Amino acid sequence: MIHLLSRVVTVGITTAALVTLSTGDANAQPSTRWPIHSPDRPQPRVVKPPATPWTVAPPADAMVMFDGTDLARWRKEDGSPAAWKVEHGYVEVVPNAGGIATRDGFGDAQLHVEWMAPLPAVGESQERGNSGVFLMGRYEVQVLDSYDNVTYADGQAASIFGQYPPLVNASRPPGEWQTYDIIFHRPRFDAGGRVTRPARMTVLHNGVLVQDDVVLSGPTAHQRRPPYERHADRLPISLQDHETKVRYRNIWVRDLERVAVRETGDGRRETGDGRRETGDGRRETGSVAAENCELGTEAACCRCVPARCDWWHQRAARSSSMRPSASG
Repeated sequence: MIHLLSRVVTVGITTAALVTLSTGDANAQPSTRWPIHSPDRPQPRVVKPPATPWTVAPPADAMVMFDGTDLARWRKEDGSPAAWKVEHGYVEVVPNAGGIATRDGFGDAQLHVEWMAPLPAVGESQERGNSGVFLMGRYEVQVLDSYDNVTYADGQAASIFGQYPPLVNASRPPGEWQTYDIIFHRPRFDAGGRVTRPARMTVLHNGVLVQDDVVLSGPTAHQRRPPYERHADRLPISLQDHETKVRYRNIWVRDLERVAVRETGDGRRETGDGRRETGDGRRETGSVAAENCELGTEAACCRCVPARCDWWHQRAARSSSMRPSASG
């Protein structure tokens, strides 16, 4: 039985009106269950998205990356000026001009992107309306014309490319605007480069939930699943040139590591950058917050102040180097 649930969803500080949430089926499997790009992997069932195009104006605390006028906040991936075409309130991929990336870096983020596949539709499978939205330049939400266009399940529109097919296919026809609302949590690494928390992602496609807080096995790639490698906490968001004239508009992002506030369990709250409120309206620095955990183990400290795991390791290393040798 197809089970559809409608409810009001709060996205950041914006309350979105009545979104269709489609519960999972057998298509949303852990990325290791199926070989990458397996043609035998079940196709997501088709769900017609809401009749009214799903568009969301930027919240007050969002950074507008593209408002339809210019690419001032973007550059090519090699650092040179972005070479895509801007007109009529959208930006269009110029085939073979190269992808573009934000000048700013982001970690945990809420990202809104609107896109349109070309009309008339040309090609089939991965050659039709192909592009991609890359968080941190390495974790891709696939952009593809998946309206009456069969391809491998983990490569269709709104897939976490090569890892997770969408729960359902909520695509609109080519020539119509589509939306992605993405909640991304970057991976965390310890001082030795080991993953302490993998990346996670939630995606709404045209207002329909299609990725539900999935855990990424590592960066996304074509025909392979590479392991995590330690990288910076903040990296650009990029859009792919796959040699098709996909259009984008209304791109904005909320930096969740700067706006998030978490309860710490001791009556105080921790912000996304690791600082904690002291109870008198002030905020402690990350190092003071870590010391005030009053916990003596790495695991406990990381539970208390996850943003300061690296600090704990550095502190432990300093203590070890200052400890007298056994012979001394």
